[in-house]
Amino acid sequence: MRNVKTMDGNTAAAYISYAFTEVAAIYPITPSSPMAESVDEWSAHGKKNIFGDTVHVAEMQSEGGAAGAFHGALQGGALTSTYTASQGMLLMLPNMYKVAGELLPGVFHIAARALANHALSIFGDHQDVMSARATGCAMLAESNVQEIMDLAGIAHLAAIKGRVPFINFFDGFRTSHEIQKVEVMEYDELEPLIDKEALAAFRARALDPDRPVIRGTAENPDIYFQHCEAANPYYDALPDIVQDYMDKISAITGRTYHLFDYYGAPDADRVIVAIGSVSDICKDVADAINASGEKVGIVNVHLYRPFSVDHFIKQLPETVKKIAVLDRTREPGAIGEPLFLDVQSAVTAAGRDIKVCGGRYGLGSKDVIPEDIMAVYEHLKSETPRHNFTLSIRDDVTNLSLTPIPVPEKENKLVSCKFWGFGSDGTVGANKSAIKIIGDYTDMYAQGYFAYDSKKSGGVTISHLRFGPEPIRKPYLIRKADYIACHRPSYVYKYDLLRGF
Repeated sequence: MRNVKTMDGNTAAAYISYAFTEVAAIYPITPSSPMAESVDEWSAHGKKNIFGDTVHVAEMQSEGGAAGAFHGALQGGALTSTYTASQGMLLMLPNMYKVAGELLPGVFHIAARALANHALSIFGDHQDVMSARATGCAMLAESNVQEIMDLAGIAHLAAIKGRVPFINFFDGFRTSHEIQKVEVMEYDELEPLIDKEALAAFRARALDPDRPVIRGTAENPDIYFQHCEAANPYYDALPDIVQDYMDKISAITGRTYHLFDYYGAPDADRVIVAIGSVSDICKDVADAINASGEKVGIVNVHLYRPFSVDHFIKQLPETVKKIAVLDRTREPGAIGEPLFLDVQSAVTAAGRDIKVCGGRYGLGSKDVIPEDIMAVYEHLKSETPRHNFTLSIRDDVTNLSLTPIPVPEKENKLVSCKFWGFGSDGTVGANKSAIKIIGDYTDMYAQGYFAYDSKKSGGVTISHLRFGPEPIRKPYLIRKADYIACHRPSYVYKYDLLRGF
């Protein structure tokens, strides 16, 4: 029996990151701060990584400083990690280009979050990570806490072997702060997977005053282009390196992973392609639709950069006629969002006769529910599905939104609870303890998510707890609760407690 523990996504990422990290360059920013805080706490208490050492933590005065320390430690031959999100990640972009251009095996763990444009949002989407697509860093994504535990280590392993730095990301708040019961990867299972020769070669390339070399020079037009292209073989090799490590992790865990994981009917005619936590919602909706005799599926993207056309096409059933691509970001003025453009290009390159449309969802942690995904599958029944649709909002300006459609109900063995409180009253802390007790000390699966408004202390909090005998794939707020508690009497007059917000 594998060790099972109840934790949130940030804790899972920090736990795996700590194993492979010698230097952690940190600066806190919501929602990634708990990763850095955990690493700092474990280091202070002498926790050992898989090399038998305590991680050296350097807390800088800005994300730019953390990125500079990250770059310098890698040049010194130390395996290095950092943790960031949102505007903080934008301050790291210059160093991301340098670290990738110099083929240094660092890992950025990012709890993906919205960027400030017309307004600031501290909540989750993919705007930050999608701004890093051109840096040259590989990009690996996870959809839930168990996937973080299983796959985050691949970012470190593949970076060492492939010499390409990784951005390992998952949804801010929805995955970073969601508590789930997971099987834990042990450090002694991960240690043998390290390519020792590649690690020794990385150490040998470290800057050393006893072995002086020149790096980071300025280059003129005669050679700059050629040197950019010289890195191509590393990116060409990377998809197979990542898949090889996925196969090794699958052998340990018994859970199968691919660069692109297909779920659904083997002869599906309609398919959704997505990254992140929405994939779990798509799976539940696909199950409900397929049970009624229709044929649909979902492709969950793990390795987003480099985007491997061959691996993607192999996961698509031959019967697919229409694809809807869901992006959790927005590029005003573009003909489509990033993942849509990649999928459209891949389908064209493979010569497949498939109609592809794209849509946006979940900006600023806008909750996406099964009815929204049902609307997408129904939308794909159209002869010419409309492109650039939006989900979970009512767009009365440009009229791009799809209307939610009820999902066929199936037997539900979950117990769902909602606790209304206000920031600093102890409701959230008590419920975090309660869901961890249920997960750690019973046979039931457990899920806890805690919705705040941005005022935090003194603002409204709603704790969403689910538990039951089966794994829980519901990364959205509870709407029909079996139990509702209200810890501030005035809410009875302000809110419809039986319906939520």
